[in-house]
Amino acid sequence: MADSFCPDCNRPTEVVFDHSAGDTVCSECGLVLESHSIDETSEWRTFANESADNDPVRVGGPSNPLLVDGGLSTVISNPNGSSSDFFTSSLGRWQNRGANPDRSLIQAFKTIATMSDRLGLVATIKDRANEIYKKVEDQKPLKGRNQDAILAACLYIACRQEDKPRTVKEICSVANGATKKEIGRAKEYIVKQLEVEMGQSMEMGTIHAGDFLRRFCSHLGMSNQTVKAAQEAVHKSEELDIRRSPISIAAAVIYIITQLSDDKKLLKDISLATGVAEGTIRNSYKDLYPHASKLVPTWFARAEDLKNLCSP
Repeated sequence: MADSFCPDCNRPTEVVFDHSAGDTVCSECGLVLESHSIDETSEWRTFANESADNDPVRVGGPSNPLLVDGGLSTVISNPNGSSSDFFTSSLGRWQNRGANPDRSLIQAFKTIATMSDRLGLVATIKDRANEIYKKVEDQKPLKGRNQDAILAACLYIACRQEDKPRTVKEICSVANGATKKEIGRAKEYIVKQLEVEMGQSMEMGTIHAGDFLRRFCSHLGMSNQTVKAAQEAVHKSEELDIRRSPISIAAAVIYIITQLSDDKKLLKDISLATGVAEGTIRNSYKDLYPHASKLVPTWFARAEDLKNLCSP
């Protein structure tokens, strides 16, 4: 019960809600203060034919503008326990025989959604990957090409365009068997097709070492102070002319910072967390080592501490 002003009692009184009639009634004088009110709470009632099914969902998924019918087509299925019914089975067979132009697209979107979920990507990246695949598929049929590699490449490009890049190795880990080489070729093919459609070069977004650093540090279980020092070091490394890939620079910076901390990390552990080969990390460390005094924050390590870094 709640309080409401009653004009008959001329003061606030407790009211009772009659949900069956939709009335709000004063508990003292019985005056109906409001009638036929609308209950805006959720209607947890199941509309399924089977009594054992307690799913209260009354609607399907949202419409998808990338599909011909918006993803709102009707599907005829066999009810439980009636699989031998001739009428229903006939309808089911005709349903399967009907040509659905969106069937391949729906399957592709499901695969992209699965890969996105496994990588923990946000919905905007998934939607962007769907749009890229739709554009390429509309422009030129993809029959005869490695479908898994095409979908993985769409996701890779979407991550780049949304400024949330992932390494090719990370994309490859969820690409259903597609290799890094195949994904690279698929990416080049997609970029070429989209550039032909747009009539101009395709914007992929710039990759920075800082885009990967926090995720790599999380994989290694580094402390907040160490992560903060690594982020400052990566930011300063962009001022230097280090001709290494951003991923390699991020891995080398993590190696430098962890060697100066109490929680030292082995090179093989950093390689496993970043996906960068140990030899590549060593070469990047060799390039960064002469600039260690500029990269490492003074609040994190003193000048004499830098002498403890191993010589490359």
